[in-house]
Amino acid sequence: MSPNQEDFKGYRSPTLDLLQGQEAPVWSEVTLHTTGGDFSGLILPRSETADADHIVLKLITGYNIGVNHDTVQKISVFGRKVANYQIPEKEFPFDPGKPRVKLFGTGGTIASRLDYRTGAVIPAFSPGELYGSVPELADICNMETEKLYGVFSENMGPEQWIGTAKAVAEEIRKGVAGIVVGHGTDTMHHTAAALSFMLQDSPVPIVMVGSQRSSDRPSSDAAINLINSTRTAATSDIAEVMVCMFGPTSDKYGLLHRGTRVRKMHSSYRSTFRTLSDIPLGKIDDNGVTPFRSDYNKRRQDNEIKLNAVFDDRVSLVYYYPSMKPDIIDSLVGNGYQGIIIAGTGLGHVNKPLYPALDRARKAGVHIYMTVQTMWGYVQMYVYETGREIMGLGVIPAANMLPEVAYVKLGWALGQSHDPQEVERIMLTPVNSETTDREPHNGYLVLQGGIPEVDKFISSQWK
Repeated sequence: MSPNQEDFKGYRSPTLDLLQGQEAPVWSEVTLHTTGGDFSGLILPRSETADADHIVLKLITGYNIGVNHDTVQKISVFGRKVANYQIPEKEFPFDPGKPRVKLFGTGGTIASRLDYRTGAVIPAFSPGELYGSVPELADICNMETEKLYGVFSENMGPEQWIGTAKAVAEEIRKGVAGIVVGHGTDTMHHTAAALSFMLQDSPVPIVMVGSQRSSDRPSSDAAINLINSTRTAATSDIAEVMVCMFGPTSDKYGLLHRGTRVRKMHSSYRSTFRTLSDIPLGKIDDNGVTPFRSDYNKRRQDNEIKLNAVFDDRVSLVYYYPSMKPDIIDSLVGNGYQGIIIAGTGLGHVNKPLYPALDRARKAGVHIYMTVQTMWGYVQMYVYETGREIMGLGVIPAANMLPEVAYVKLGWALGQSHDPQEVERIMLTPVNSETTDREPHNGYLVLQGGIPEVDKFISSQWK
């Protein structure tokens, strides 16, 4: 029974009373005349977790709003439209002339519909469901799917990274033409880094993809991202772990980001992923992949891949802040952590009160590496006295490795060895551009809005 049709813990819902009094049941096409104006759309069942004071309305534009019952003066009913939000399923056609792509699901929303009875997203995942939702996929490849996990991306971690890496390696050894990994966007860059270390020298593309907005929204990026990632996996010459998401805010093309140099930069923009301190590997659109560079691992015809799926999760990432107390470091050591990544200020600095704690950590055998919280740029601990003192305490600079990438790599390194020299060798030997000798001039571009010349440029390009 819909929450709009029941009592709420012994008292009547004023929203339910209003709808019944106006003879406007759920799935009615209506105009709500309110103190704030008129809103037209379809009355939806309210989510079980929502409050009892709002009418949930799907507007003609496709977006949903909540209208407080106290503001509603009158409801005009025009009809009734019981929506069917089941995902259509059609048999995915097989074409022997097309490449085989394997799609692994971890729980992120790739193609989906919203279940308005519960507010939950129903994923489209079987080949038939994906074909019913995104029929263009059949023009690209023969797709097979396998659900590895069903978790939100914040719950992805070492266990899932190792399981995903092993599953990908097994499929590549069977001769698949490309891999797509559906993943939630919040921690996609962490998983991309983990797979970059655990899966090396791949003969085929390994493409991670997600969506910022679910498929029931007019501005959803789910279908386009899925098409772009599938085309990349099936046809690209770039055989690396990549993140494939919107490039500009429009849907003109997607960008392919190297798995060790990418970060989610905006909580809700579709063009949220950016390559930092470098340029993307390339772009993908209806015409295929256009590489931006040539120094990438190229597709091969063999099925060999190096799998090294290990991880020691006794690692922490510490973001330094002014007046940080030494008990932060001491507590990590006391709780058995074996590695610490510090995101330091400036060129890689922390305050002097932390020095004794860092020294105690080193003597306890904890491996400590320094990154910079500026995101762009290098750790340069030889420049100032502070940096030299910190290195004297055993903290090792990690060049221009992104903090979260350094966290993942240290866990991966400690999964192989706890010998300080061997861990340092692993950490400071690049696997796939997690550290670089230099940063290109166009690897750091931040346009500051409000500045006349920038606003002029943006106004000429913004469509």
